[in-house]
Amino acid sequence: MIERYLLRYFLAVVEHGNFTRAAESFNVTQPTLSVGIARLEESVGQRLFHRSNRRVDLTPTGAQFAEHARAIEAQFNLAEEAMKQGRPDAIIRLGVLSSIPTAIIAAMAGSLGEIDGLRTEFVEGRASELQDRLDAARIDMAITTEPQGRHRAQFDPVASEGYGLALPASHPLGQRASIAAHELADNVMLVRRHCELLTATSQHFTARGVRPFFAARSRNDDRILALVAAGVGVTVMPDCFTAPGVARVPMEDFAHMRTLGLLVRKADAVPEAVVARVRGVLAERIGGVWG
Repeated sequence: MIERYLLRYFLAVVEHGNFTRAAESFNVTQPTLSVGIARLEESVGQRLFHRSNRRVDLTPTGAQFAEHARAIEAQFNLAEEAMKQGRPDAIIRLGVLSSIPTAIIAAMAGSLGEIDGLRTEFVEGRASELQDRLDAARIDMAITTEPQGRHRAQFDPVASEGYGLALPASHPLGQRASIAAHELADNVMLVRRHCELLTATSQHFTARGVRPFFAARSRNDDRILALVAAGVGVTVMPDCFTAPGVARVPMEDFAHMRTLGLLVRKADAVPEAVVARVRGVLAERIGGVWG
């Protein structure tokens, strides 16, 4: 059986008319290429070249063999190209914090979709769930809040933001620069059950004697925003959440912040282009960019 590299050596000599230049085109030594040509001639059973000090010319057998060699190499190239086109796309499993707005995730999906040969699988969950999935190799990267404990060292912070009130645009306090908790004592509240600050928010209102009626409890932020816009009630959300018909106003004495960034399972598990695009969307949509 004739190995492909011997055919390629042969065709290089035909193209360059010289063993030395042919060897240079393959980054091998001239003796190495000469040995390969000798092996090819032995396999064919006839001489393929007339050798002289200045030039190497094809024998009649060599000229006939060259036609077959070119056809075989062309078929090899076609087969390689077909395999590249049929090769399955790389899949990146991206964990996404549940409390990141849908619009931001959609922007990430659009940006990542522009990378050729890549498919992205989005996996939603709370911060603790994303860390567990990362440890179990069920996701490759997580977009999450700053973790505590052993994951903190590998966290790549991207952006930070505060929390504020989301009120109907028609709310009497909707145009205020800030709102104190006691001013909402008679308001209907909506509870975001997956909020990272759910306990802190409850304690903030309770400490100020505010125990409102709760009209809805949901893990779906789009639904909560729709209820706010419809005038059903108010809620506390990260600053990145906006929607038509919703006013965003800071809450007095509520200085809590969150830092969003990336956790990557392995340094070589996620292409740099993916990391760069995810970082870019977070920085653009949330602000407070870190290093």
